Amino acid sequence: MLKQTPLYNLHLELGARMVPFAGYLMPVQYGNGTLHEHLHCRSHAGFFDISHMGQCLILGDDAVPELGQLIPSDISGLKSGDQKYTVLTNSDGGIMDDIIITRIDTGLMIVVNAACKDKDFKHLYSHLGGRCCFNELTSQALFALQGPAAASIMEKFSAQAAELSFMQACGTNIKGIKCNVSRSGYTGEDGFEISVGHHYAEQLARLLLAEDDVEPIGLAARDTLRLEAGLCLYGHELNESITPVEAGLQWLIKKADNNFPGAEKILAQLQHGSEKIRVGLLIDSKIPVREGSVICNSEGIAVGYVTSGSFSPCLDQPIAMAMLDPYTVDLGSPLYTMVRDHRITVTLTPLPFIPHRYYR
Repeated sequence: MLKQTPLYNLHLELGARMVPFAGYLMPVQYGNGTLHEHLHCRSHAGFFDISHMGQCLILGDDAVPELGQLIPSDISGLKSGDQKYTVLTNSDGGIMDDIIITRIDTGLMIVVNAACKDKDFKHLYSHLGGRCCFNELTSQALFALQGPAAASIMEKFSAQAAELSFMQACGTNIKGIKCNVSRSGYTGEDGFEISVGHHYAEQLARLLLAEDDVEPIGLAARDTLRLEAGLCLYGHELNESITPVEAGLQWLIKKADNNFPGAEKILAQLQHGSEKIRVGLLIDSKIPVREGSVICNSEGIAVGYVTSGSFSPCLDQPIAMAMLDPYTVDLGSPLYTMVRDHRITVTLTPLPFIPHRYYR
């Protein structure tokens, strides 16, 4: 039985096409289509219902050191209201999920991916349950407001939230509705994520959607936005057989500490390099190159595979991310892939494809 978010009826009212996603019925696009939604978010502001994602609290004096043993990042210095992006790792160094941690006065708040939340919460509870208080926030919705107009819109509703910098959070009130707001997101744009109780979810959503610059954005545009921003998607660039080093996330690893799952492999890769690395590709064709496409060198030898691929509305050409043999990348040799018997040249390019516009 597919679940519904608190905004299900509102999505239907707004003309959304609903599809199954991570156990939920979610809006994949609205009446104007994915291309319009994507460009509107880049030029104005987009409203995203991300209530399918998991939210939980880890409370108590030991919350920080206990969670710190399950992740490769240092969270000991986080002050109340600070956020950190990191990953949960398994004993082989693979990524169980990527998560956002927010330090709060009483412990930590965590947002996890929808498809991973049952696994994540079981993992967290089994490791923390005896020493910390673990609470799944089942009655909280989650929204994102993203785009260059997001800050001026937020300023109308909460001056406190509008003053946040990237990866900071606060508790605030929007028109009398209590919520938690962070300056973060998954589009590469400036913006906010808002956690609010189910009972007030539709009321708050309608408030934001009533703003002239705001339009609803579905899952399809959310994916093309994050791809242009060079951001990883769990199940594509991240999974339990890909390490943070291979995913290009070495910046989040605490290098002087080996007290986390998979540390031996991850720290060895930091020192000696890994067998594959995440890269960006520009596609020399109007034909998009999709996930799973094999990347070959000029001699026809497979050197990697595409993890995500789509058309970039801002670059007006197909783009992709891939896992490649680092030797191939260093060599800079010509690369190609095959799509429906067409040999298509692909060119390595730095990530992100579109510069981030986070507010720091």
